Amino acid sequence: MFYCNSFPFPQLKSDLPGISTPQALYDALLACWCAETCAPRMRGRWNTENPTLGQCSVTAFLAQDLFGGTVWGIPLPEGGFHCFNEVCGSVFDLTSEQFGGVILDYSNAVLQSREEHFSKQEKYERYLLLRDRLLTEAKNHRDPN
Repeated sequence: MFYCNSFPFPQLKSDLPGISTPQALYDALLACWCAETCAPRMRGRWNTENPTLGQCSVTAFLAQDLFGGTVWGIPLPEGGFHCFNEVCGSVFDLTSEQFGGVILDYSNAVLQSREEHFSKQEKYERYLLLRDRLLTEAKNHRDPN
């Protein structure tokens, strides 16, 4: 289960029919995440048992496209950031499962810039691939809410 500081999460406006909550987006993304959408440095470890591995920034910016809000990043000891979302005062991290049982500290987050992240061509291409896969999946996905 991904991290969210408020359940049940309120329904949000989204341009994708059937995807109006982070849970519905997560459910749809389970069919979309793949080795090709994973960060290259983690790709060799990506597998279907841990589909959120290396997917944080492309996922967080995709969630921002759908729900608005802000993308934040938790500074990582090895450098870089782990990205997550805040919408209407609620925090959710659709890729928190990649850390197993580690409890992440969301309190020291740093605002993340779409422009900075997507200045890396490979990351922008992974985002586009994930977005295209989600659009295809959304045609078949039905939000139970």
